[in-house]
Amino acid sequence: MSDAADFNRRTIEEFRANHGKVGGPFEGAPLLLLHTLGARSGKQRVNPMMYLTDGDRYLVFASKAGADTHPDWYWNLRANPSARIEVGDIDLDVEAIELDEPERTEKYRIQAEHYPGFAEYERRTDRVIPVVALSPIGQIP
Repeated sequence: MSDAADFNRRTIEEFRANHGKVGGPFEGAPLLLLHTLGARSGKQRVNPMMYLTDGDRYLVFASKAGADTHPDWYWNLRANPSARIEVGDIDLDVEAIELDEPERTEKYRIQAEHYPGFAEYERRTDRVIPVVALSPIGQIP
């Protein structure tokens, strides 16, 4: 298992054991688990990630820590925008919609103000980091 896969596995286990709370680099940050369907594999994937609430939407940022390529989960959502998230002890079915400009830039700016690491990610790459809104489908518990 790769270091990244092992880190994600441990984070997911800690998230579920502690009602959405984890330590380490995510300590104190809003974290969700994103369930996607692999664009090529068709397999279920789960990724922990920080989010920004925006009304009833959960905004996630395809930063990949400033890498020059988008993360796999982004491509999974592009291929299959129906997904599921875990937020604390709540599971929600969501629909993923990528934000357009100027809203993308504004929401990314807000996230970077709250968590300066996101500003650093933006400096590390020439690509525009996508912001994806995860909007709950149906009634919110």
